[in-house]
Amino acid sequence: MSDHKVAYITGGTKGIGFGIAKILLENGISVAFSGRKRQEVEKAEEQLKQYSENVLGVVSDVRSLESEEDAVRSTVAKFGRLDFVIANAGLGIFKPVDELTAQKWNDMIETNLTGAFYTLKASVEELKKTEGYYITVSSLAGANFFENGTGYNASKFGVVGFTQAAMIDLRKYNIKSTVIMPGSVATNFNGNVPSEKDNWKIQPDDMGNLVLDILKMNPRVLPSKIEFRATKPA
Repeated sequence: MSDHKVAYITGGTKGIGFGIAKILLENGISVAFSGRKRQEVEKAEEQLKQYSENVLGVVSDVRSLESEEDAVRSTVAKFGRLDFVIANAGLGIFKPVDELTAQKWNDMIETNLTGAFYTLKASVEELKKTEGYYITVSSLAGANFFENGTGYNASKFGVVGFTQAAMIDLRKYNIKSTVIMPGSVATNFNGNVPSEKDNWKIQPDDMGNLVLDILKMNPRVLPSKIEFRATKPA
């Protein structure tokens, strides 16, 4: 990687986002990350400083375009540029369609899908300047529907379509776009508490290494959609 690259990661206080931030920091990339709760952002920033001092935690809610615009401004004010944006923030609520409330539906769509749009909308002009990279974290649920998954499936199918269409819009600016579709990941998602029982799953560091590998690829190639799963499910 060339010197002084800067990434912004949404949902970076724990799980996948934290794992991506850690790996990028270890490899010389400055990182800004966001979360909705100030206490969690401050805690994660302190933890990430053990890997590099070039880290900035910002409080932002991806459901608000103005909030994301503020996060991007803070990133550029701190580091002077923005090269990589990873739209990772996500929410999962799993209920039968007849029991899923309108509010829970909207929470998922606004966070998972509209949030990915707002993050790109807030950062795209900076990415044009650096001919940067926009990555979304969808899910295998973005291609495979399942019981109790109506809202989650809809949002993640949407993220896949959104990212691939955005890729076509943005490549004329030499901005690259990739959607990553992980399977089971050892995180706190949906109330899980990671433990040894999750050792078979994709680990947050695995996601970080995948993102790093994508960013290191020759500019002439573009892995526009990646399915990423555990080798041997439990």
